[in-house]
Order: sequence, then C-alpha cells, then structure tokens
Amino acid sequence: MNNKEFIGELSMRLGYSVSDTQRMVTNVVNNMGDSFMEGNTIQVSGFGTFEVKKKMERIMVNPSTGQRMLVPPKLVLGFKPALAWKDKIKNGGQE
Repeated sequence: MNNKEFIGELSMRLGYSVSDTQRMVTNVVNNMGDSFMEGNTIQVSGFGTFEVKKKMERIMVNPSTGQRMLVPPKLVLGFKPALAWKDKIKNGGQE
C-alpha cells in the first residue's frame, strides 16, 4: 500500500476529505519527526514503540579487500511492535 492508497483508505474510514486526511497524517509524521530529532521515544498504545537508539562505534572489515575500517557512532530509529500485533502477525492474521 502506497501513501496515496493509505490516505484514500483512511479518509474513507474516517469520513474526512482526502486533503484533510493528508494534512492530518502529514502533521502527525512531522511532529513525530521533531520528537525523534530531540531523542524522544514515542509509544503508540496498541501499536508499538518508536525509539531513537545510539549505535556504538565499531570496526568493520571489507570482505573483498580485508581492509579494516572504523565506523563512527550514529543514531538509528527503531520500532518495536506491540505484543498483540506480533502475535497476530506470527499467526498469519488469525486471532
């Protein structure tokens, strides 16, 4: 499902116009992005948790040349789904 299909489905379910729904989704995503930039964790009840994690500095070996390189530390965004969703997906969508 791409963005256009998602917005269309969501607007139909909520009873809002497509443009209003697009604006709401854009605002939510922008606000979440601002929180991630501040290093905050966002927990969406019944859905999951988005968390900014720091990956430590590490040494990597290029498999073709055997050359060792230092990879600097960086921040990555992780997602941990709620247990109910994990179980549902594991069981193929069956409760």
